[in-house]
Amino acid sequence: MTYAHQTACIADGAMLGDNMTVGAFAVIEAGAEIGSGCHIGAHAVIHAGVTMGSNNRVYPHAVLGGDPQDVSFGGEDTRLWIGDDNVFREFVTVHRATSLERPTSIGSNCYLMANAHVAHDCQLDDKVTLTNLTTLGGHVQIGERAVLGGLVPVHQFVRIGSLAMVGGNTTVRKDVLPFSLVAGEPARHYRLNSVGLRRAGVTADRLRALGAAFRALRGGRRDLSGVPDGPEIALLRAWLAAPSRRGLTGFAGADERADHSAG
Repeated sequence: MTYAHQTACIADGAMLGDNMTVGAFAVIEAGAEIGSGCHIGAHAVIHAGVTMGSNNRVYPHAVLGGDPQDVSFGGEDTRLWIGDDNVFREFVTVHRATSLERPTSIGSNCYLMANAHVAHDCQLDDKVTLTNLTTLGGHVQIGERAVLGGLVPVHQFVRIGSLAMVGGNTTVRKDVLPFSLVAGEPARHYRLNSVGLRRAGVTADRLRALGAAFRALRGGRRDLSGVPDGPEIALLRAWLAAPSRRGLTGFAGADERADHSAG
C-alpha cells in the first residue's frame, strides 16, 4: 500500500509504484514515474520528466528533475533516469538533460550526500558516492564505485573512472583515471586507490598489474605495453581510448607523493 501525507501534492498524471511513502508537502509532478518501495521525504520535489526505479530514498528538500541551468535550453521535455536503491540526502539537486537525445542518468545503489548537485547530461554509473557539497558540471561522466570527497567541484565534460577516489576540497578540471587517488590543488594523480580496490575484491596479482600500468602512465606511456592483461587493465585501456574533452589530470612528483604519504 502506498501512503501519502494529506499535504503532499501529487499530480493526476504522476505514476506511482506500490508500497511507497510520500511525506508532508512533497510535490510529484505529472509525467513523473516512480517505482515501488520508494520513499519521498517531506518537501521533496520530483519534477516531470523523471523516471525512477524501485526502493529509492529521497530525503527532505531534495529536488530531482529540475530544468538544466543552461542558457541554450529551450524548455524541451527532457528526461532524468534513475535506477534502483539510491539515496538522495537533504537538498540534493539533479537536473534533466538539455536535449532529447540522452537523459541525465543516475545508476543504482548510488549515495548522494546532503547538498550535492548533479548538473544536466551527467552520467553516473552504479555505486557512485558524492559526499556533501560535491558539485558536478554538465556532461560529467563518473564510473562505477567512484567516490568524491566533500566540497569537490568538477568541471563540465570531465570523466572520472571506475573506483577512483577524489579527495575532499579538490577541484577537478581534467579527467581522472580509473582506480586512482586524486587530491590537491592543483589536482594530481598520487597513486592507486588501493583501499577501494581491495574492498572491491581485486586480487594481489591484479593490483600489481595496475601498479605497473600506473607507473607506465606516469612515465608517459599510454599504450601500456608490457603490462599483464586482466579485467582492470582491459577497462583502463578502453577508458584511455575513449574521447576526452578535457585531457588527463597530471601526476604528482616524487616530493609531492612523499609529502602526501606523510600526511
